[in-house]
Amino acid sequence: MQGLMMETPLTLTSIFEHAVRYFGRKEIVTQRPEGPPHRYTYAECGRRVRRLARALQQAGIGPGDRVATFAWNTYEHLECYYAIPCLGAVMHTVNIRLHPDQLAFIINDAEDQVIFCDRSVVAALDQLAGRLPTVRLVVLMGPGSVQTCQVAETVDYEAFLASADGEVVWPELDEDSAAAMCYTSGTTGNPKGVVYSHRSSYLHSLTTALVAGDGARETDRYLPVVPMFHANAWGGIYAFMLVGADIVLPDRFLDPQHLLQFLRSERVTVTAGVPSVWTLLLAEMNRTGERLPDLHAILCGGSAAPAALIAGFDQVGLRLYHAWGMTETSPVGTHGSIKSYLRTLPEAEQLALRAKQGFPLPGVELRIVDLATGERCPEDGTTSGEIQVRGPWICRAYYHDEQDADHRFTTDGWLRTGDVGTVDAEGYLEIVDRTKDLVKSGGEWISSVQLENTIMAHPQVLEAAVIGVPHPKWSERPVAVVVPRADAGPALTQAAIQEFVRDQVASWWVPDAVVFVKEIPKTSVGKFDKKRLRTELPLPVLG
Repeated sequence: MQGLMMETPLTLTSIFEHAVRYFGRKEIVTQRPEGPPHRYTYAECGRRVRRLARALQQAGIGPGDRVATFAWNTYEHLECYYAIPCLGAVMHTVNIRLHPDQLAFIINDAEDQVIFCDRSVVAALDQLAGRLPTVRLVVLMGPGSVQTCQVAETVDYEAFLASADGEVVWPELDEDSAAAMCYTSGTTGNPKGVVYSHRSSYLHSLTTALVAGDGARETDRYLPVVPMFHANAWGGIYAFMLVGADIVLPDRFLDPQHLLQFLRSERVTVTAGVPSVWTLLLAEMNRTGERLPDLHAILCGGSAAPAALIAGFDQVGLRLYHAWGMTETSPVGTHGSIKSYLRTLPEAEQLALRAKQGFPLPGVELRIVDLATGERCPEDGTTSGEIQVRGPWICRAYYHDEQDADHRFTTDGWLRTGDVGTVDAEGYLEIVDRTKDLVKSGGEWISSVQLENTIMAHPQVLEAAVIGVPHPKWSERPVAVVVPRADAGPALTQAAIQEFVRDQVASWWVPDAVVFVKEIPKTSVGKFDKKRLRTELPLPVLG
């Protein structure tokens, strides 16, 4: 016997129309390089989205065609987030921080026909002139005097909208058709394309709205620090507009001074980004004494946030919530709220739980598998293995890689994430490391992530990254790369850090050397770039 329910497609068009129809007076705010922020309503945004979609139709864009964005977090970019997929085309968010060779690869691999580009990053796109044969139009967005791009015929964004004649009629879309695509960061080999369907994006939006912080609410004012060019800004643009929250967009102004001022002046209640951003923001708050009384949730992902960072935000009245995911998981896979019956635990135990990455979202299955045997690991909070996941918004194959050349997908339908972690009896996941970043010393594994977090608990340490360095006897030994805080004194030495961690980790985990630097290089999405640390930093010879 079958159910007797209507078969209504789950599409981004329905999210867009719901938001505009029922929350038309809500606000979208964008920071500008000069002058006051740009402000308009959902209703005004809706009218512009329809004009943009019609202009794309007139430019020959139809279902399945790929349209790229090369842009910061702005209202124009947000308009692309709806106009392109609701038209049936595929929005391809391109990471503006990638190397030109990687940019050329992914734009050509996707066969993008149109690129929407912020004027502030046209120079990066100009480097690809003559290398993008499928691109026939570049639409320039945002303030500035730049009027041309060397890649293809160029038009101003507002002029492009004004060229639309008549009303767009949204096509009837198959919920399994492609809505958007994003490429992995490509730290090893070429980036790989992940294609999101309308159905997966809709379900991801519903579920993340349910669990974001204490849940996304119509009363929220949401500011995504996570770039809109990365994994659909973790889905927050869709999830928070679905519930009618105000959207506050910081453009490219993400330094701690600008960010603190904008969070405060716009009375933001929820924000999201990677730990490196929050480390600098907390340091700025402590330096200035500024506080953010309206902010009730900081959503943190991309890499593990140290317990010291979480506790530091507690001290200034802010709550940081962990999450975990990746481009392949749309990207949110877990969330880190504390279950009600665990809130009676001592504060130290609660902090330890909050430093974990949380438990899976409804719809996501997660298991830990032994790296050597392939057997499922016990969920005892100590046994580590590779994290594998499956669910309705987890990709099942990479674009142009149906044969799974890297063996990332198991025969029984799970994604091999490449992350290593543990799961405790309550289902809380704790990231231990990336498989490629584990330090194998004398046949035993050392977690670079756990060692980094221990070092970053030192009151005079701002950031710390740990890598394995060759050793003649032990194969590898850990070396810590440390950024001191601005007020750190001469007492912060290699010996001081080694002594600090010695009481907190096994003796053989203590780093053999500590290298002090002014800044740790970051990847295009704000994670520690350990590949560059290994190849560019003068590292000590051990042994």
